[in-house]
Amino acid sequence: MVWALGWLKERVGRIGFASRSSGRLLPAWATVYGEAPPIKFKDCVEAYLKDPACKAFVDFLADQVVGAGFYVTVNEDYPHAEEAKGVVDEFCEGVNLDELLQIGVREVIAAGNSFWEKIEPHRLEELRILPLTSIERIKRDQYGHVRGYVQSAYYGGRTLSPERIIHFKWNPVNGEPFGTGVLRPLLEAYRLNDGETRMGFLEMKARMEMMLPKIFEKYAGPDELWIFEGISDKQLEEYQRVLRSRPREGARFVYNRPADIKTVQIDPRTQFQAYLEHVLNQVYLSGETPLPKLFTTPGFTEASARAALELAERKVISLQRFIKRIVEREIFRPIVEQAGYDPKEASVRLNWGVPEKPEISVVDLIKACELDLISREEFRSMMKKMGWELSKAVEAGSKREPNK
Repeated sequence: MVWALGWLKERVGRIGFASRSSGRLLPAWATVYGEAPPIKFKDCVEAYLKDPACKAFVDFLADQVVGAGFYVTVNEDYPHAEEAKGVVDEFCEGVNLDELLQIGVREVIAAGNSFWEKIEPHRLEELRILPLTSIERIKRDQYGHVRGYVQSAYYGGRTLSPERIIHFKWNPVNGEPFGTGVLRPLLEAYRLNDGETRMGFLEMKARMEMMLPKIFEKYAGPDELWIFEGISDKQLEEYQRVLRSRPREGARFVYNRPADIKTVQIDPRTQFQAYLEHVLNQVYLSGETPLPKLFTTPGFTEASARAALELAERKVISLQRFIKRIVEREIFRPIVEQAGYDPKEASVRLNWGVPEKPEISVVDLIKACELDLISREEFRSMMKKMGWELSKAVEAGSKREPNK
């Protein structure tokens, strides 16, 4: 009885302390209806698929983050290190984690979010990426704890429990339940103080691109205006037919009637080069990688390109750390734990790139052979892999015991 009262007192104390120290993040209406992403995921997907610049800088960043692949390491001092690493490697191969990361990282960069479903949450056996457009709202309590992920009616309208979802939420702003990708500043409109709204930069770019064919058709046509005075409509039609049939090169007709030829020119004040460059620069700045700019803008030297890539490398490292921590916590740890091993002691880690192999010199091999760390057969096998050509007689002699 005393133990039960003590436990209850301690429990109530913890709850009361947590309630007093927790600030509210959501208004009442948000806890009831849930929160939708500020930019529809459908718009992010369409921008990636239909705008070459958007697809370019999303792919460039994603390839830099996960393009080299990954490998798994473990704490070698742990008694069951090989077994723990083995279950993780087997799971990664079974679910094709490398391909999942290729897809998920692109979604994170473009839209700031990626939603992976755990099958099953209490016994992780498989992973699958849910379509971005399937997530309509996220329901949270007043303290910001996720209570469910609501799918749209098109996908069945179900509410998925947070235990089932691995939510890659990159760069959340102002306590939002969703992350912020590089496409959001391009797609979101900006409301000004006077009540007007500035369209998104991607819409500006699309409008300019839509006008280019019209401008080309308007000003790339005839640039001369021929005026004939005092002729009949029938004669004018005949002149038009003859003039249209003549090539632009060569001599022109001379008539015995007064004629006036005027050259049509474009007003130089109608050029908007600075405006166009400003909009395009804003698009590239939002992409947060200089690679598209390097490919499309002349005048970049090798030194300036290298400096730009070094700045972009910091963004890549940040993304890699973000992905790494979530994968280790939400995937590696449960896999090791459900296999019966201690995840803290095993310390299974995700590492980007390929493992570095130690460089072995011939001197090291000779020393290892002298100390009987390797046999003569192993020594000669390693030498052959290093490019040494050994004759069959020497190989046969390697099988005999050395003279005592």
